[in-house]
Amino acid sequence: MDKAELRILTIDPWLQPYRKDLMLRMNRYKDVKKSLLGEEGNFRDFANGHNFFGFHQVENGWYYREWAPAAEALFLIGDFNHWDPSSHPLARKEDGIWEIFLPGKDTLVHKAHVKVRVKSMGMERDRIPLYIRRVIQDPVTHDFSGQIWNPEDPYKWTDEKFCVDKKRPPFIYETHVGMAQEKEAIGTYKEFETNILPRVKALGYNTVQIMAIMEHPYYASFGYHVSNYFAASSWFGTPDDLKSLIDKAHSMGLAVLMDIVQSHAVKNLAEGINEFDGTVDQFFHANSRGEHSAWDSKLFNYGKHKVIHFLLSNIKFWMEEYHFDGFRFDGVTSMIYHDHGLGTAFDDYGKYFSLNTDIEAVNYLQFANDLIKEIRPDAISIAEDMSGMPGMCLPVADGGIGFDYRLAMGMPDLWVKTMKIRDEDWDMNKLWHELSTSRPGEKRIGYAESHDQALVGDKTLIFRMADKEMYWCMDKKSENMIIDRAIALHKMIRFITISLGGEGYLNFMGNEFGHPEWIDFPREGNGWSFKHCRRQWSLADSPLLRYGYLNCFDGAMIHLMSEEGLMGGGVPQVLWIDQNRKIIAFRKKDYVFIFNFHPTNSYDGFELPVHETASFQVVLDTDEERFGGHNRISHNTIYEAGHLSGFSDFSGILIYVPSRTAMVLKKVK
Repeated sequence: MDKAELRILTIDPWLQPYRKDLMLRMNRYKDVKKSLLGEEGNFRDFANGHNFFGFHQVENGWYYREWAPAAEALFLIGDFNHWDPSSHPLARKEDGIWEIFLPGKDTLVHKAHVKVRVKSMGMERDRIPLYIRRVIQDPVTHDFSGQIWNPEDPYKWTDEKFCVDKKRPPFIYETHVGMAQEKEAIGTYKEFETNILPRVKALGYNTVQIMAIMEHPYYASFGYHVSNYFAASSWFGTPDDLKSLIDKAHSMGLAVLMDIVQSHAVKNLAEGINEFDGTVDQFFHANSRGEHSAWDSKLFNYGKHKVIHFLLSNIKFWMEEYHFDGFRFDGVTSMIYHDHGLGTAFDDYGKYFSLNTDIEAVNYLQFANDLIKEIRPDAISIAEDMSGMPGMCLPVADGGIGFDYRLAMGMPDLWVKTMKIRDEDWDMNKLWHELSTSRPGEKRIGYAESHDQALVGDKTLIFRMADKEMYWCMDKKSENMIIDRAIALHKMIRFITISLGGEGYLNFMGNEFGHPEWIDFPREGNGWSFKHCRRQWSLADSPLLRYGYLNCFDGAMIHLMSEEGLMGGGVPQVLWIDQNRKIIAFRKKDYVFIFNFHPTNSYDGFELPVHETASFQVVLDTDEERFGGHNRISHNTIYEAGHLSGFSDFSGILIYVPSRTAMVLKKVK
């Protein structure tokens, strides 16, 4: 691993003092990988738990297998045997594996209900099989049970030619199927396919990231308290419905990412995997190490080979069974630190290489990324890591952890903090630094806000700026300074974030048009209301309201950045940063971006160096009438660069820069 180690040290020389820590990480990676796979094995062949465990129909019957090393006895129960608790015992095999063969192909029929009774530690519990592929809830008792999903006519895919073009930056539309509909109820996979995918495509996004896919018993958990790792959530429809959604997205040229939760699991015994064999440490750490105090959930033991096998098989299952094009890994920071990053300020490199770092979790993530690339080299993996762990998005072969992208979680935090101070006090240098700075050689997904900033108890950016005025003054006939400011800054914040802030971009559904209020799932505290757990698309579609202006701008912004290849490319060329005049200007390729954040001051004849004798023309600006602006910026004027009076050696342009506007000019050939 010396060569790989030297590569990461060459990329980031600040890591030199932590050479031994990196060697420890990579040597353990090498040793554990060998113990899992042998000398010549690969993760793709290793991660096949779902093809062995669970229910599998063969020519003359069914096999059902479980891994329950501490169990004393297992009995399969369900519709097929009238829930007889003793008629169908499983036989114990080697390594804690249990098995039963049920003769007859029709012994288990499509949609049959099943559970498994587990006897262990002097107790008996009826559990949902670990590898079950569908879980449903009884509408009367509200109990969950496994369901055999074996339709006579299996889903037929049509996406065999689809492939993710990794040369194209991801423009990600983060979604939640259940709350994607305007009705005050849970939306379905089919409704999402019909109603939402066309919106995503029209706006110019090329990637859909779907939350809450893995089965979760509590709808209001947003899908983050997973119970059944191989079951597509029945809240939204059937497995075939989800396949159809993904198939349709692929036909539209949209990649589909899954928000995968392997950082923790729900505690529930009746629905989840916790204490399946009667012990607390079958999948999770024992004692306090296995408990997440902030999330009230269980924590996986990534040092256990059987757990690695379970989780890697989970990744392969979703890629092969449902054709997901990659994953956004939730809670990576929680995984890789023993204190889960709670209250830790990662303000020096020593915080990343201390006894607080969970090397077993780091190695697991390396294995996960190895597997993803083995299955599909075009697949995408994204890390939700707020700590900024060095090497997170460098190849494993170079000593990194192997993700393609890291969510730039500091960006939304910056905007929230900025919202709390006067416009006149906004720090242009701080904005530039946060939006343009990244780990050496690593790629980021930039974003102004995601679902995190919209949850109850928090506020979306536009609601922070407009608050109650949104209820009365978002119609086009209203004149309101608070709304005018909110709309202007909403566009500018997104535009500078996408143009300056990363190699990819993410938006949470509805935020593109300034969806009002917050997200609050139905719960006892709000009377089980869906009022705030939906997206009011009619606001964006109404010709009478201003939401359509923001929606229109978002589409224009995404199309420009995508079609002109303006994402990424390293830190742009700085043209001007002016704290007093609140101006940031920079250049990417043949494009010049100018942002004037000043709340009142417009600048006529502003001298902007472009360091080239050339001509430029405005191609997009936030003040266009179609975006709810005042049309103060000319798109017809050709700006000829020449010698600037205030500079001895710069060529540049003289241009009118109105207050609270952003514009982009293109070099005229």
